[in-house]
Amino acid sequence: MNVNFPYQFDGAGGTADPLADYMNQLIEQVLFTSAGERVNLPDFGSGLMQMIFAPTSPEIAAATQFTVQGALQKWLSGQIKVQSVLASSVDSTLSVTVTYTPLNTGIPQVQTFVYGGNG
Repeated sequence: MNVNFPYQFDGAGGTADPLADYMNQLIEQVLFTSAGERVNLPDFGSGLMQMIFAPTSPEIAAATQFTVQGALQKWLSGQIKVQSVLASSVDSTLSVTVTYTPLNTGIPQVQTFVYGGNG
């Protein structure tokens, strides 16, 4: 069992899992890194940031979700199994909901990542 130092509680009053925060940070890093940002990994990222100012249509949304899911599977296949990705862009706010299962726990997780906007 992994324990944070200093000891932390989760929302249910139990022991907080330090790997859960780490996994969220890994997913966020893949989602919001554009190709070419990493010097030694030029194809790292998902291309999601290009969606903010792109025209919206069902076809573009489906292609973006497919691309993002592929990037998550490529870069994090040793840590998670991706079930689904839902991406939407409203004004200057990009919202992505990822449903995944960490391979170490097998417990499905749903996380929503928001980029841009006023908050």
